[in-house]
Amino acid sequence: MRILFRLAMLAAALVLALFAVSNRGTIVVGLWPLPDVVELPLYLIILGALMIGFLAGELAAWIAGRHWRREARHSARRIAMLERELAAVRDAPVGLPAAEMRPPTRLAG
Repeated sequence: MRILFRLAMLAAALVLALFAVSNRGTIVVGLWPLPDVVELPLYLIILGALMIGFLAGELAAWIAGRHWRREARHSARRIAMLERELAAVRDAPVGLPAAEMRPPTRLAG
C-alpha cells in the first residue's frame, strides 16, 4: 500500500512540475478595490487558487465533523466510566451476594 501511495505522490509531483514549467508566463493580477497590481507566473496563480480551495474544503469538513468528534469524546468518557465500574465489580470480594455486586442502575425519567 505504501508503494502505491508513493507512486501516486510521485505522479502528482511530476504532473505539477510539468504544469509549472509549461505555464511560466507572467500575468498581471489586480484586485478591484486595491490600487496595486502584481505580476505573477500563471502556474502560481492556478496552484494558489487550488491550494486555497483545498484549505477551504478541509476547513468545511473539519467544521462539519464536530458532531462526530463530540460523540467520540462522549463515548470515550462513557467507556472509561464503565471500565472503572467493571474493575470495581471484579475487585469485589467473592463472598458477597449477587445483589450487592451489581452496579447501581439509573432510573428513567
